[in-house]
Amino acid sequence: MKKIVTIIGARPQIIKAAALSRAIKNHFQNKIQEIIVHTGQHYDANMSEIFFEELNIPKPDYNLNVGSGKHGEQTAKMIQGIEEILINEKPDALVLYGDTNSTLAGAIAASKIHIPIVHIEAGLRSFNKRMPEEINRIMCDHASTLLFSPTSTGYKNLINEGFKELEEGPFHIDRPKVYHSGDVMYDNSLHFSKMAKEQSSILVDENLEAGSFILGTIHRDNNTDIPERLTAIFEALLEIAKEQKIILPLHPRTKKKMNEVLSSNLLNQISNCNNLQMIAPVSFLDMVLLEDSSKMIITDSGGVQKESFFFKKPCLILRPETEWVEIVEAGAAHICDADKNMILKSYHEFMVKPPQHFEGIFGDGKAAEFICDEILTCL
Repeated sequence: MKKIVTIIGARPQIIKAAALSRAIKNHFQNKIQEIIVHTGQHYDANMSEIFFEELNIPKPDYNLNVGSGKHGEQTAKMIQGIEEILINEKPDALVLYGDTNSTLAGAIAASKIHIPIVHIEAGLRSFNKRMPEEINRIMCDHASTLLFSPTSTGYKNLINEGFKELEEGPFHIDRPKVYHSGDVMYDNSLHFSKMAKEQSSILVDENLEAGSFILGTIHRDNNTDIPERLTAIFEALLEIAKEQKIILPLHPRTKKKMNEVLSSNLLNQISNCNNLQMIAPVSFLDMVLLEDSSKMIITDSGGVQKESFFFKKPCLILRPETEWVEIVEAGAAHICDADKNMILKSYHEFMVKPPQHFEGIFGDGKAAEFICDEILTCL
């Protein structure tokens, strides 16, 4: 029996971890024991805790309750708490997801006491080291033993950084193994889309019809904290809202910053625009149904970019770059940054000529099973 410790801390990690937990429960129950540690990086109940109940995810065995704070303060608290748990649990591996401060803290804690790291979503690169996530993912990759990239581009990024193809075991931090494994979130989209249609009432609650609205999300500090960028984004949304209804689940950070950085005139326009419908943060199943029922998605979220592709929706990316270059190369997404003119130009292009080709670039829906098999084989 292999024992793994899984670190989660932010909403997307909780959802990603669901795929691995489900694979263990369904196929590896007698071979893998999973201990789940929630760092408490995100602690809002509707943004975090509710997912455990809604998605039938195993509750965490530990919760560090670190809360928010400056990067250094938050990460330091997590390193201390994770290290103590690893010393007590003595796992065969630590499983990390993505690129948050929880990911970085886990990588530092485990590598210092020589516990192998399994990094899921390895190899993703924006090539913008001003993003905290870029630093986190690079450092985690280079401390890992097994690296699972969801895309061929991510795999190539790792090879370009010096990781070796077809490495032979035994595997450890100085002899890591890299994979193009497919995406656990694609596993989840297949699993949860049916559940969302059966259980979510978000369309009825918000008086929406499938195919009649655009879905938007804004949460990155590079957009919310810079007045010029947030202003440009909302000016573009107001223009689009003259033609199309926009649903905007409002991240707490965005709601706070809107009132701080937007002009009173723009705030008045937003509040008086019936077609720009801002709603409270939604559950994962609600989000899945909104994505699946929308006609277009406008977002600065990496995860939502991918999900737009899963559900075959055109996507406007409110960032200057993306880790998911495949969806741009496929013509299914445009990088618009916080450029009002580019947002409007791309919107009109997709309305006139929506993308037609959504090739299966994220695997076969069984990435989590593959990862479990490799953990058993290689560690």
